[in-house]
Amino acid sequence: MIELLAKRLIPNRENTKDSGVRRAYGMLCGFVGVALNVLLFAIKYLAGTLAGSIAVTADAFNNLSDAGSSVVTLLGFRLAGKRPDADHPFGHGRFEYISGLIVAFLILHMGFDLLGDAIDKIRNPEAVEANALTLVILGVSIAVKLYMAAYNRRCGRMLDSSAMKATASDCLSDSIATAVVMASTVIGLLTPWQIDGWCGLLVAGLVLWAGYNAAKDTIDPLLGQAPSQEFVEDVRSIVHSYPQVCGIHDLIVHDYGPGRQIVSLHAEVPADADVLTMHDTVDNIERELAQKLGCMAVVHMDPVMVTDEKTRAMQEMVRGIVRALDERLTIHDFRMVAGPTHTNLIFDVVVPVDFEMKDSEVVKTLSARIREENENCFAVISVDKSYVL
Repeated sequence: MIELLAKRLIPNRENTKDSGVRRAYGMLCGFVGVALNVLLFAIKYLAGTLAGSIAVTADAFNNLSDAGSSVVTLLGFRLAGKRPDADHPFGHGRFEYISGLIVAFLILHMGFDLLGDAIDKIRNPEAVEANALTLVILGVSIAVKLYMAAYNRRCGRMLDSSAMKATASDCLSDSIATAVVMASTVIGLLTPWQIDGWCGLLVAGLVLWAGYNAAKDTIDPLLGQAPSQEFVEDVRSIVHSYPQVCGIHDLIVHDYGPGRQIVSLHAEVPADADVLTMHDTVDNIERELAQKLGCMAVVHMDPVMVTDEKTRAMQEMVRGIVRALDERLTIHDFRMVAGPTHTNLIFDVVVPVDFEMKDSEVVKTLSARIREENENCFAVISVDKSYVL
C-alpha cells in the first residue's frame, strides 16, 4: 500500500537523498501509521472492554500511544524538511531525531502506565470473558502490526531514518505483545489459570524495551555518534580513487540530520606537485563526495615528501615503532628536519578516543623508543584523536 501511494503522491521518489522526498515519505508513513493505529485502538478497546481483559485493553492503549507517536514523527519530518535560515544555516534536519526522542518518551510513559495496570490485575485477578471475535481482532492486529513493521523498516533503511527504524522496532514488539495477549486469552478460556495480569506485565516489559531502544537510537546522533563504517569506507574509497592522493587523515563527519552531513578531511598530496593542479583535484573530490554521498565536503591539502628516500626510510621506521605500541595507531604529516648534531622527526600520531594510555604517555613512550632506535633522532609529536570507527 505504501509503495502504491508513493508512486501516486511522491514525484522523483527514487532520489531518497532529496530532503523533499524524505519529508514526503515520512509524512506518508506518518499518516498511514496514525490511521492504522487509531483503527486498531478502537477495535481492540472494544474487544478488551467486552472481554474484561486488562491485557487486551492495555494493548489497545499501546496502539493509541503509537498513533500519537506517528503524529509526532509526521511533524518531525515536516519540520526537518524546512529550508535553512539565518539562525539555522545547516537546516533543521535534527528535528527528525528530536521527534524520534519524543516518540521514545511517549512509549516509555505508556509502558510504565501498563506496568502499573498489570500489577494491579495480578493483585486482583478477574476472569476473562473472551469469544471468537476477540481472537479474530487480535489476529488481525498482529497481521497489521507486522505489515507496519515491514514498511517502516524498509523506508527506514531506504531513507536511513532512525525515527522510522525505531517505529519499525516498536511495531514488531507490538505484534509480539499482542501474540502474548492472544495466548493469555486462549489459556484463560481453556483453563482455570488467570494469567491475564502476568501477560499484561510481559506486554509492559516489551513496550518499555522498545522505548529504551528507540531513545538510544535517537539520543546517539543528537550527542554526536561516530559515522557508520560503511559511510567512512565510501568516503575513503572516493578520495583514494584519485591517483594524486597519497593518503587521508583527520576525517571528521558532522551530522546535522539525515542527508545533511558535513565531511572534512586532510588529503596528502606530493609536495612537489603543481599547486593549481592539486587544487583542481581537491575541487573534483569535493564535488564527487557531494554527488555520490549527498554531503558537503571540505578537503584540506597536506603536502608530503614522496621522492626523498631518507625521509621515507625514517617514516617507515617511525611507523613500525608506532604499530608496535598498538596496531590501531597511525601517523601522518611526517617531516624530517636534519641538523649538524641531530635530526628532528615531526609527525602527528592518531589514537582512538578510548585509548587506554594518556596522550603524554604516548608521546613519552614513542619518543623514548625512537631514541632507542636512533639516538640522533628527536621526536616532536602531536597527538590527534580518531573520530571515525
